[in-house]
Amino acid sequence: MIRFIKLLTAGLFFFVILPVYGQSQVEMADKFRAEGKIYVVVSIVLIILAGLIFYLFLMDRKVKKLEKLVSGQKKETN
Repeated sequence: MIRFIKLLTAGLFFFVILPVYGQSQVEMADKFRAEGKIYVVVSIVLIILAGLIFYLFLMDRKVKKLEKLVSGQKKETN
């Protein structure tokens, strides 16, 4: 599970960062930076990313708990 998450994260970074290097200038980003709105955009993206990471962490804990429960039931039946 953790290996899958690492591979997925690496793949996402690769596909997100690679096109950025090909662009010379982004007018919208320059405008946002000049007006100070870029910090709002970055903070919203970071909040969403933190929420997703927290959700994945909680789901991983639940799955581990269920795996322990299932493996405990298998031992009792054998």
